Amino acid sequence: MTDQILPLVLFSFAASVTPGPNNLIAAASGSRFGFRRTVPQMLGVAAGFPLLVIAIGMGLGGVFVAVPALHLALKLAGAAYLLYLAWSLLHADAPNAGEDGTESAPSFLGTAAFQWVNPKAWTVALSVIPTFVDPARDVLPQVLAVALVFSATALPSLALWAVFGVALSQLLSDEKLRRRVNGLLAASVAASVLLLFF
Repeated sequence: MTDQILPLVLFSFAASVTPGPNNLIAAASGSRFGFRRTVPQMLGVAAGFPLLVIAIGMGLGGVFVAVPALHLALKLAGAAYLLYLAWSLLHADAPNAGEDGTESAPSFLGTAAFQWVNPKAWTVALSVIPTFVDPARDVLPQVLAVALVFSATALPSLALWAVFGVALSQLLSDEKLRRRVNGLLAASVAASVLLLFF
């Protein structure tokens, strides 16, 4: 697999840094709670997504092919969660309002669990396994290598989005602008629901 490491790293970074629910959540959390309180969300993605890759690489993907109703249930759960996030973003208070600790930033466990209903996570995981894992060779080490690369590229990608959110928060002290930006972020998260069904 050594000849595929560079292509895998490039694929992983491209998949990790492009817009998707995890990145939009990191940006929104960075804007709302600051970088430090967004770190658990970043670590949750870096742990949760590789576990999804390992599960799919070891055969879980076949279950969803065999039981289409299970796949539909997963899509509906993911859509409901993303629409809830969009609604929360649309009605978010001014940035830094949550700094007193009364409001919760995305948690490690919640974010890790979210990977199992995240449409982009499933799309990427289902495409990376057949591309970079050779079934004629020992599958487990290959799957673990893919998971490790994705974990390593997730953190800098999410950090970029969180820093973008922190920078954005500097602009959001103006009420009108804050509402427009929250609306744009909410619309982006809601639009990602379409990826589930089209």
